Amino acid sequence: MAEYKREAAKVTSIFVYPIKSCRGISVFRAPLSSTGFRWDRQWLVVNSKGRAYTQRVEPKLALVEVELPNEAFSDCWVPNNSSYMVIRAPSMDPLKVPLSKPSATADGVSVWEWSGSAFDEGDGASKWFSRYLGKPSRLVRFNEASETRNVDPNYAPGYKVMFSDQYPFLLASQGSLEALNKLLKEPIPINRFRPNILVDGCEPFAEDLWKEIRIQKLTFNGVKLCSRCKVPTINQETAMANSEPTETMKKFRSDKVLRPSKKPQGTKVYFGQNMVCSDSQIPGKGKMITVGNPVYVLKAFSSAADAAA
Repeated sequence: MAEYKREAAKVTSIFVYPIKSCRGISVFRAPLSSTGFRWDRQWLVVNSKGRAYTQRVEPKLALVEVELPNEAFSDCWVPNNSSYMVIRAPSMDPLKVPLSKPSATADGVSVWEWSGSAFDEGDGASKWFSRYLGKPSRLVRFNEASETRNVDPNYAPGYKVMFSDQYPFLLASQGSLEALNKLLKEPIPINRFRPNILVDGCEPFAEDLWKEIRIQKLTFNGVKLCSRCKVPTINQETAMANSEPTETMKKFRSDKVLRPSKKPQGTKVYFGQNMVCSDSQIPGKGKMITVGNPVYVLKAFSSAADAAA
């Protein structure tokens, strides 16, 4: 493993996704919490049995826009009784969800391997999502006071998330997107891959090798290459799916191509690096990154085959 201390890239975009599988919010700066960026995947839409809805089965979620108050991304901001999340979707009236903690709870909420209780955002939100999706739905909010969802201890022991798929942060580079787009008949935007941090200035797929980086005096560790599901094939403007970019990625971003000496993991394709932030686990204020922050690589793998996946 090589060790460096050089500016490798700059942060060009920061994205927070308050409701899992709905549209993200592009922000200039974002405070960190122990589970990732504040507000990230704090809410979840579930079916009548409490199971998570995602774009994999409900691609219409891609069209749901989420708005938070601008001050919500200030360090240590506390919501008051007039603070709301506003949700919009085609042919729907806006839905206002109070940011103050609801009092009702829903038991039996589940997402992937985790199940537990969550706050229930009430009948109004339930009717809104039920009408939009055309089936019984509820909007729930992660309850950090009573629940903990740990990430895979084989990759990042001691870290936790709310309703994210697996890890607190996903980082990708503009160079990687541009390299992929050169091979596609129709270029795609970065929102297909739903990163939290987008950087630019590095070689395509350099982020595969980033074992330890520093942004704004915060240390991030790359813990696992991000294997991609169906979601990147869904156009985030139309909610329609096709075979790309997965078919093209199979040719040069598959497990077989990137990790030929490793045990094959089926038909996995990789884009982006899952990350944790060790400093986010330490109590204290002022943990925030901003668009324009330089990215310093402290430790790097020699090849993608050496990185965890």
